[in-house]
Amino acid sequence: MEHLPISRPGVARLACAALLVGGLAAGLMGAFAGAGVSAETATLKPVSAFAGIADQSARSAALFQEAAKVIESPRCMNCHPANRVPTQGESRREHIPFIDATMEGHGPKGLTCHTCHQAQNVSTYSDGIGSVPGNGHWGLAPASMAWQDKTTGGICRQLKDLSRNGGRSLAKIHEHMMNDPLVGWAWEPGEGRPPAPGTQAQFGELIQAWIDNGAACPPE
Repeated sequence: MEHLPISRPGVARLACAALLVGGLAAGLMGAFAGAGVSAETATLKPVSAFAGIADQSARSAALFQEAAKVIESPRCMNCHPANRVPTQGESRREHIPFIDATMEGHGPKGLTCHTCHQAQNVSTYSDGIGSVPGNGHWGLAPASMAWQDKTTGGICRQLKDLSRNGGRSLAKIHEHMMNDPLVGWAWEPGEGRPPAPGTQAQFGELIQAWIDNGAACPPE
C-alpha cells in the first residue's frame, strides 16, 4: 500500500493524539486527581504562624520550608525536571509523547511545547485526561534550575545562586514567585489535576517573609 505523506500540521496533530491516547493508557490526570493531597499539604500556613520562632535564621528557614509545599508540588516540579525531559501528573512520570525540551526549554523544531500546549488550558471532555495544560509562556525552567531529586535546602541554595538563577536578586525572585503568570498557572492548572497548595498571594507572602528574615535555607 502506498504511504501518503504527512504534512507538518499532520505531524503536530498526531503528536497531540499520542499525548491523549498515551495518557489514557497511563490513567493520566483524572486518575491522579487529588492523589496524595491532604488538608495539610493543600493549604499554606500564614506568615504569622511562624512568629513564635525566636531565632530569626530558624524562622526564615521554616518559612521557606512552608513555601516549598508549592515549589515541591507536581505543578512546579514537572517543569523543573532533573534533565531536559518534562514529567507529568502527580507521579511525575515521563512526558507522553517523549519530549526533549532542549536547552532552550521549548522542545525541538516541529514539535515545540506550543504544538500541544496552547495559551490556556484546553478541556478534553475525556474521562482519562481532564485537560491539556496551557499558558502563553509554557516551557521548561532553565537547566540550571533543575529541582527534581534535590533536597529542600538544596533547592533553596540553588534558588539564591546568582550564577544559576539568571542573575535574579532576592527582590526579583519574589517578583517572579508573586506575579509571574506561568508560576500562577500552578493554582489554575485545568481539569483533572489538583492545584498547588494555598494561593499565589500566600506563596508570595511566605517568600517575602523568608527574605525579610535573612533568606536562610533549611539544612540539607
